[in-house]
Amino acid sequence: MTTAPRTIRQLTETVINQIAAGEVIERPASVVKELVENALDAGATRVEIATAGGGLSLLRVIDDGHGIPPDEIPLAVSRHCTSKLSDDIHAIHSLGFRGEALPSIGSVSRLTLRSRTAEADSANEITVDGGKVGPVRPVAANRGTTVEVRDLFYATPARLKFMKSERAESSAITDVIKRIALAYPDVRFSLTGTDRSSTEFAAVAPDGDGLLQRIAQVLGKEFPENAIPIDAEREGIALSGYVSIPSFSRGNALNQFAYVNGRPVRDKLIAGAIRGAYMDALPRDRHAVTALFLTLDPELVDVNVHPAKADVRFRDPGLVRGLIVGAIRHALEMSGMRAATTGASAMMDKFLRAEAPASHSPAAYRHDYTARPGEPWRAETSPSRPLEAVTPVAAGFAEPRQATFESAVTPSADARAATIEPEPEALKHPLGAARAQVHENYIIAQSEDALVIVDQHAAHERLVYEALKQAIHSRPLPSQMLLLPEIVDLPEEDAERLDAHSAFLSKLGLGLERFGPGAVAVRETPAMLGEVDVHKLVRDLADEIAESDTAETLKERIDHIAATMACHGSVRSGRRLRAEEMNALLRQMEATPGSGTCNHGRPTYIELKLADIERLFARR
Repeated sequence: MTTAPRTIRQLTETVINQIAAGEVIERPASVVKELVENALDAGATRVEIATAGGGLSLLRVIDDGHGIPPDEIPLAVSRHCTSKLSDDIHAIHSLGFRGEALPSIGSVSRLTLRSRTAEADSANEITVDGGKVGPVRPVAANRGTTVEVRDLFYATPARLKFMKSERAESSAITDVIKRIALAYPDVRFSLTGTDRSSTEFAAVAPDGDGLLQRIAQVLGKEFPENAIPIDAEREGIALSGYVSIPSFSRGNALNQFAYVNGRPVRDKLIAGAIRGAYMDALPRDRHAVTALFLTLDPELVDVNVHPAKADVRFRDPGLVRGLIVGAIRHALEMSGMRAATTGASAMMDKFLRAEAPASHSPAAYRHDYTARPGEPWRAETSPSRPLEAVTPVAAGFAEPRQATFESAVTPSADARAATIEPEPEALKHPLGAARAQVHENYIIAQSEDALVIVDQHAAHERLVYEALKQAIHSRPLPSQMLLLPEIVDLPEEDAERLDAHSAFLSKLGLGLERFGPGAVAVRETPAMLGEVDVHKLVRDLADEIAESDTAETLKERIDHIAATMACHGSVRSGRRLRAEEMNALLRQMEATPGSGTCNHGRPTYIELKLADIERLFARR
């Protein structure tokens, strides 16, 4: 097949803008992101967003920022014109910097830009219709900028075929606003429209309790009650924010919010670091809830690697990952005994929603009996009759009959922890003092202000696992020598990376060394792994080191074996415990980091406050 030679030519400005729009403007939520970021870069303290038709019919963003001078308004809708960037591409201190958003949006929609500075007597307006720029004209408006986008993608109808439902697009816009609002608590955001219910995030203090209030606005009021503060710094990189305790988790990672210098990002390295930090506390199908803020020199991070600036690239990814993993694990260890409040809330809901049996309903106590005229009163048919036939009262208040209860051999619980009241000091412990064991698996404990229910198997499993890990990683792991070294062929760069991490791998029992160009020789493997596919293990390690500059895969495998051993070596369900055994288990839980969840991420105990119990019985 032959084709005629084609002449190289300069594309028109409209086509150039539409190509840029294809990279930057993926859907209505992308437009909202760009416009709101522009408002924040302009110093806005109030941002109002209105939508219709999922953002395809109408998008309007109003801010009270600095505004744009009249002579700069035409430049604002021209490509590569911006006030946010100097000649140094690495000195980026704003959310936007390319100068592509407005011309790209205007090339595929009907855009109206209206702006007024504090010094100006009136506002000015400019329109862009499918890439055609209109003249600037004076209008009346308040200080700030209003950008209105109508008929998004009308100039590129093919793109409309790839849009989702109106509800899905509206939901994506809400998610974008939530992610931005979390990083700017001192800015008021309001989201309204005919296609949604109104959402508003009131402005609060930018730090301390104010930030926690904004987090509660975005992630729900339950999150602050189940959150742990993070505050760490390493080699000029600061990490702050909040993460959830392990027993407060979600089925997906949509509630993991991460920011780099105030910019919302969805970065694989950060997501992997969060997953690694919770590796011992959550199963693979559960995800922590996080709001993490990384602050570092702009020179140490490249934000110009993704058209929508959603991904970033760190100069030292290993340092960033180590900071996140270490800070979260340290916070989890220092958080002490914490049970998710959702466990007690779910229990309360079960009690409160349960319908009362018919015999306990108010109607069951109404006296509906009406004597027939002339019918004599009879005790056996009276609605006030006792449940059992009345017998003469024995002398001494019927001691023989009462003795029947005292001689009963069936206890109310499987095992009682004490026949006398516990010492007051024991009640001061976080998990209190054991009072009983029920169903041969659950320990009932009492503290000064709560009732605690402990799953003995899950709790002991965590204790055994932590002890095994401490024993395993406190010294180099035993290794088994291979009869013949395994030669693994790899790309040269992978072999170099493995060789650079050989000292760390040796501590885990994996002995390897370079074996000529593009190969490594494996002479020892960890004894705990038994028979192992050496080639697959080495290639997995090489892939992980290439992606995140760490070699945690091998450690994860070893910890998984320790978790399996802990599961089989812990107290089994169905075993009766003595009082001292129950209390010893409670004290060990209080002294062990992460004992609020078992190795599989399930809670080991639930705490029901006395105030909640009193509410159940209408005492409060």
